[in-house]
Amino acid sequence: MTYFLIIAGFALLLFGGEAVVRGSVALAQRLGVSPLIVGLTIVGFGTSLPEMVVSVNAALVGSPGLAVGNVIGSNIANILLILGVAALIAPFAVHPAAVRRDALAMGIVTLAYVGLGMTGQIVFWHGIAMLVMLLVYIGYTVWHDNKTNDAAAELHREEAEEIGIIPLRTVSICGIIVTGLFAVVVGAEWLVTGATSLAMAFGVPEEVIGLTVVALGTSLPELATSIVAAYRGHSDVCVGNVLGSNVFNLFGITGVTALFVPLPFSDKIVDFDLWILLAATAILLPFLLSGRKLVRIGGMAFVGAYLCFVAAQFAGIGGTMP
Repeated sequence: MTYFLIIAGFALLLFGGEAVVRGSVALAQRLGVSPLIVGLTIVGFGTSLPEMVVSVNAALVGSPGLAVGNVIGSNIANILLILGVAALIAPFAVHPAAVRRDALAMGIVTLAYVGLGMTGQIVFWHGIAMLVMLLVYIGYTVWHDNKTNDAAAELHREEAEEIGIIPLRTVSICGIIVTGLFAVVVGAEWLVTGATSLAMAFGVPEEVIGLTVVALGTSLPELATSIVAAYRGHSDVCVGNVLGSNVFNLFGITGVTALFVPLPFSDKIVDFDLWILLAATAILLPFLLSGRKLVRIGGMAFVGAYLCFVAAQFAGIGGTMP
């Protein structure tokens, strides 16, 4: 039953997340919302909806370690696994001007998150500060890109265009969104239940399950979007999705979850996983800011590094296993 809940939860999260994003993009287009805003908010942050629901659900049922692990593990997976797979499919380079602001924002947000994590706990007022800063960042980005129409603005528009248009009536589109939201909520409930049962059955700390099994499952929407974009030769869209998702994961998901319950960081998270997150971010930034091409060998190294990270979790490196 445990494995059924995990697999079914993954499937519902993937289906629900995709339905919500595509339906929301289509509805926004029907309402005349700018593709720039659609790309920056719905696409960039909407693919993080599974992580949001899973983390809040885990915190509310008394598994905050699962919530923290999910956020950190998802960001590591986004960088090493998703961009690594994209590079294996089609080596890519992005124009520094198109991603500089968002890449620097991801770096700053990651540093701030790691700093807060080092204190041992993220509490209510931290969550408020995170959400305020996230809203300021979104507001400034929309204002700036509408005003200048530069390479960064064009990238956000491409993110929206990559999703495509659903040729249905508005009522049907709303039905897709509601169905997707229901699937995400149910999938999150099943996944958290199955993951906590798995952790108890094997004596594995819940944060390890969050960093690996849950994080990989909730990153499926980003992985699916990036694979399709890479096959179409739009790897710059993959990068845009990852940057937006990572910023939202750290400040949006953590911020919202901290409003409900304090999020403790275990010694293992502080001593090992936060440093892996910081290292993965530091490795990615030079590629983005210099315009260097991420070739297949680099993509293989990224994917290999992610597999080593997962193996380390279950091998007890960093104090994960009793």
